[in-house]
Amino acid sequence: MRQGLDKDLIARVLDAAPKYTIAELEAMFPPRDLPDGAFVTRFAPSPTGFMHLGGLYGALIDCKLAQQSDGVFMLRIEDTDTKREVADAVKVIVDSMNRFGLKYNNDEKYGPYYQSQRKDIYHSVVADLLARGLAYPCFLTADDMEKIRSEQSAAGFATGIYGEFARDRDLTADEIIAHLDNGEVPSIRLYSNGNPNQRIFCKDAVRGSIGFPENNEDIVLIKSSDGLPTYHFAHLCDDHFMRTTHVIRGEEWLPSLPLHTQLFRMMEWTPPMYIHTSTIDKIDEETGKQRKLSKRKDPEANVAFFLQDGWPTMAVLEYLGNIAASGYEEAKLKGAVKSIWEYQIKPKKIPMSGALFDMKKLEWWAKEYIGAMSVADLVASVTNWANEYGTDDNKMQVADAKYLAGVLGIERDNPKRVRKDFVTWKQTLENVAFFWDKLFVPATDYEYNRDVLKEFLETYNPADDKDTWWNKIVAIAEKTGVKNGDVAMNLRVALAGRTNTPDLYSIMMVMGGDMVKERIGRVLNG
Repeated sequence: MRQGLDKDLIARVLDAAPKYTIAELEAMFPPRDLPDGAFVTRFAPSPTGFMHLGGLYGALIDCKLAQQSDGVFMLRIEDTDTKREVADAVKVIVDSMNRFGLKYNNDEKYGPYYQSQRKDIYHSVVADLLARGLAYPCFLTADDMEKIRSEQSAAGFATGIYGEFARDRDLTADEIIAHLDNGEVPSIRLYSNGNPNQRIFCKDAVRGSIGFPENNEDIVLIKSSDGLPTYHFAHLCDDHFMRTTHVIRGEEWLPSLPLHTQLFRMMEWTPPMYIHTSTIDKIDEETGKQRKLSKRKDPEANVAFFLQDGWPTMAVLEYLGNIAASGYEEAKLKGAVKSIWEYQIKPKKIPMSGALFDMKKLEWWAKEYIGAMSVADLVASVTNWANEYGTDDNKMQVADAKYLAGVLGIERDNPKRVRKDFVTWKQTLENVAFFWDKLFVPATDYEYNRDVLKEFLETYNPADDKDTWWNKIVAIAEKTGVKNGDVAMNLRVALAGRTNTPDLYSIMMVMGGDMVKERIGRVLNG
């Protein structure tokens, strides 16, 4: 067995003696007291940009699996890549989680939940590996590693620090001390015993057991630049001491599975169960082929797109939930469940191939969701969106809540005939813009029957009930020699500037007599 470093040399290599022993860490972060079968999951984004739709999809699965098993769902910020960190990115992540109703439980007992604040834990674990000869200080510079990569590429070898290319893996204690005395700051690398000609079998809850070549690369565990861990090492320590039972992550992480399994085995820790989800794809408009949703090409890849355009967050969540559990839509249509939170997601049925995100299908979910809302909730949702994201015109539309309720309440009192023409809060206000004089756009190319409009004004009484109003329409049709529908169409276009609207009588009742008379008069005097 390879001899490790003594504690004094470990303290010099790490620039301080480790704060904890492994036994002390185990006592600090004991197994959670949860029911059998409870999932402990985490959403662990890096604050390096916007919140991606794929991240929201994964976070929903994390949250659902924990929620339905009486487990725990955590939000962990993986902020060890300081060079790529973006200001306010954490705020965006937290805000997105809150807006989409993904409730996490960051119990202080298992924190902190920012990796940059867990340095003592990582150094204590790596000290154990150094003491057991399973890790070593490496003094290779960036120039050294670039030279090695160039030589490897020229010779047709896989690039990386492994085997004969791992120059410092067998330095003696005296050689390490000489480097340190020279002022050099080492990274800490894994001392890998893997053989790529042999296979390691790793378990995925969806895909089953998968065979991979063993990892033979001496990956960096602790970076020399800031003493913080790489993703791989932080993942090992955090998921163990936070007692994560299931890691849900994108399938792009599958190649890392043998390395992570290797790290857990070296520490003699039980690895979590992994679930590698498919990418969120779309149909490319140019090629007609399915491809991964792109941060650069597709605005809908950014969760902020749905907030800014006013998509109901619950509708987006319901649609993503149906991608993760394809039977959800049928169960909801049958009335078996009311929302995705009442439906059981089964890990083995999470799609393994590219899940298709279809904006047209999302529109259906949004229409269904808005169609089931109360008028009061619809008014509140539209108002909140307008005040945060809307234009001055949108803010004007929501200024009078009572009038807005009348506008949005049209044809929403019959549960057997649910109105489903609203998709987003933005589109809702665009759809009803004709109710405000400032936003009304008259139809200039419509050929009005002026006799019909004159007759209507002569008999119009805003106090008429619907039957009385309709009898007058019929009488006007008979007098002018046109169909009942032609009378209604002339009125509809004069009042709304369009040929397709909700119930005409309701429109007039909401507008009020003065607006109705003014708009019809404008046509007659035009």
